[in-house]
Amino acid sequence: MSTETSAPAPKAVDRAAYQAELDGLRIREKAYTREGDAIAAARRRLPMVEVDAGAPLIGPSGQVTLLDAFEGRTQLIAYFQMWHADHPAAEQCEGCTFFNSQVRELSYLHSRDVTYATLCQGPYEESVRYRDFMGWDVPWYSARESIDTLMAGRGPFMLACYLRQGERVFETYWTTGRGVEAMDQTYGLLDRTAYGRQEPWEDSPAGWPRISGNYMSADGRPTAQWPRLRAGHSDDLEAAGQHS
Repeated sequence: MSTETSAPAPKAVDRAAYQAELDGLRIREKAYTREGDAIAAARRRLPMVEVDAGAPLIGPSGQVTLLDAFEGRTQLIAYFQMWHADHPAAEQCEGCTFFNSQVRELSYLHSRDVTYATLCQGPYEESVRYRDFMGWDVPWYSARESIDTLMAGRGPFMLACYLRQGERVFETYWTTGRGVEAMDQTYGLLDRTAYGRQEPWEDSPAGWPRISGNYMSADGRPTAQWPRLRAGHSDDLEAAGQHS
């Protein structure tokens, strides 16, 4: 991006004028926050639907169930990672990589009796190598045998919440598309900058910088893969049956 002084930029004003504009925006921001709180309250009052607690998953110790993925906690948040079978790391889903790579510290969820896990749509041995290459330490399961039951034709980018009552499991919420931005802090930070996300659909002043092409990838692979490669991590997934 250009750093020249001729690059498009907001109008420069004195601090009093700047603060007056910001104070006006702050009213809208606070209304947005309160509306988000109200929506969350409505979300907590949704009904729930029972799902198969015995739906098979494959994890590091072999076959387990959806109930096992709770790790003994009361609630489970599960992200359904897309998987392109027999494709190299560079060709795996850039959107799933973008969102899942931002879920890191899980202790705060655990303190609320909530488990987070990735339920990958591909085979375990093949897909867990991708998780390891990316340096993720979230619980990872293959849900390939249960995708039709758990996703029921929904997606892509599906995030689902479950509640356990004894040995029974209930789905309480799910979202796809931009709803999975709940997993992300990058967009929230970019939305507060002068140039925003720089995506084509955004309402920005004329001349503002825009990202061309796929904004979640760079030079032919998901953006988050490049730091791993520069650090010397191998993305060779041949041992998992993928092509080099």
